[in-house]
Amino acid sequence: MLDCEKPVVAAVGGTAAGIGAHLALAADLVIAADNARFIEVFVRRGITPDGGGAWLLPRLVGLARAKELLFLGDDLAAADAERMGLITRCVPAAEFDATVDDYARRLAEGPTRAISLAKWLVNRSLDTDRAGAFDDEAWAQELASRTEDFTEGVQAFIERRDVKFRGW
Repeated sequence: MLDCEKPVVAAVGGTAAGIGAHLALAADLVIAADNARFIEVFVRRGITPDGGGAWLLPRLVGLARAKELLFLGDDLAAADAERMGLITRCVPAAEFDATVDDYARRLAEGPTRAISLAKWLVNRSLDTDRAGAFDDEAWAQELASRTEDFTEGVQAFIERRDVKFRGW
């Protein structure tokens, strides 16, 4: 999921525990209902994290918080997960489906190549230095500028109208 070219949205409407939590957290955007929970359950079973959790968690919430989650295995309410930056949004259960649908629609209607390149840049930034990140941005900008969506975006700006991306 981390290397998938398209953005991945995780919709968590209940409990995401262990590898289920790690699969959700590997998504690009995580929408959770306010009654959802996240549990690093591994320690409760005497096993170690897997599915990339030990790599992913420190990058999402920092080393100290990752250790707390992994060492103690406490239930984490969706609202708390949002506050610590673990998930994108915590929404009331009644608004959950509509919010997930809205995110998916907005991504589908967006400039898909630009979104793909932005995902690649952000993920790569964790493993590169500043100079490398700037080189990567220049390369990605060059690729994006060759798309019809780029031309449409610029033209819509000049004409002061709504943009209509087509995904190429």
